[in-house]
Amino acid sequence: MGYRDRGCCRSLHRQSVRRLLRRAKCWIQYGQHRAGRLSQLILSLMLSLMLSQSQVMHQQERPVSNCSAEGRWLIFLMMIAMLLTGSAARADDPASGASGRRQTLLHDGVERHYLLRTPAESALRAGAVPLVLVLHGGGGNAENAEHMTGFSDKARREGFIVVYPEGTGRLSEKLLTWNAGHCCGYAMAHQVDDAGFIRTLINRLVKEYPIDPKRVYVAGMSNGGMMTHRLGRELSDQVAAIAPVVATVFGDESNAAHPVSAIMLNGMLDKAVPYAGGPPGGRFTDAWDGTPAKPARAQGSYWAITDGCSAEPDRQDHGSYIEWQYSCPAGKSVELYLLKDSGHAWPGGQKGSRLGDTPSAALNATDLIWAFFAAHGR
Repeated sequence: MGYRDRGCCRSLHRQSVRRLLRRAKCWIQYGQHRAGRLSQLILSLMLSLMLSQSQVMHQQERPVSNCSAEGRWLIFLMMIAMLLTGSAARADDPASGASGRRQTLLHDGVERHYLLRTPAESALRAGAVPLVLVLHGGGGNAENAEHMTGFSDKARREGFIVVYPEGTGRLSEKLLTWNAGHCCGYAMAHQVDDAGFIRTLINRLVKEYPIDPKRVYVAGMSNGGMMTHRLGRELSDQVAAIAPVVATVFGDESNAAHPVSAIMLNGMLDKAVPYAGGPPGGRFTDAWDGTPAKPARAQGSYWAITDGCSAEPDRQDHGSYIEWQYSCPAGKSVELYLLKDSGHAWPGGQKGSRLGDTPSAALNATDLIWAFFAAHGR
């Protein structure tokens, strides 16, 4: 037996099993306070195993000494518990690059929520990284947006932070909407200040993480895409580029104070937000205020005027989709894609619900949007 083993045994011999368990329980309670659900479960199992082992040793009236197998097992469990506690604590540290839990921000006296995903810690240490905010559609939530778009996998591969903010609703985690002006639902009816929430969220994230404030981007689908247009207008001092998907404008939008690059995707088979404009369709027509939408191309016209681009875009028919590109000043771009086989879905992504439209395979919206964002800073 080595010197360290003998020292370990002598130390354990001076402490009762009960005292060791008290310390272990403290460590585990601390870990449960700091950890997520999975870590809490693992830590609880560790405590159960340690209690079970101690009962066996107590029944046999054996002290934890002489480096018995039981003693070594108890030490091992305690060390694992300490390691898990440390890992859980690091998960709450923004600098560690850990992420994944639904987080809370208080805005206007209301608890708002968001899901955050970070790339590898090496990417965060290498320098300031871009930030992409992805807004769910009406009736969705953060997990729904993450599932549909696949932006988290893209963020890990490309080395940027992606955040999925959540709208508001009568339920805390489901059927959430954004106040995009003329749409939608609870947020519109209650005139929720979603633009203020997103501004506050961006400020918080820039302070807590190594984010390049000149490379902040917003993408969104449907009601989230309409909100993305609104954020482009009202947060043009913070946002470098936007990507509304199956969204629209209404013709009464105010002018943005600063130019913002924009890429937009719509589907010709979309019944909820018809590409030709007019009243909303789909299953939730009452979620709007009745204002008819403009045709999809009106989105490009709005941002072309805002960014000082040409009035008429270059049009290219690629077979499965049509692409419009405006001639813009250096550093700015406005692009619009109309997919011929696409309904109300995220192209190249996953269905938003069991009854949702099947996404088109003509384009991968996430890949296209990220390439656009990566080429445009503020």
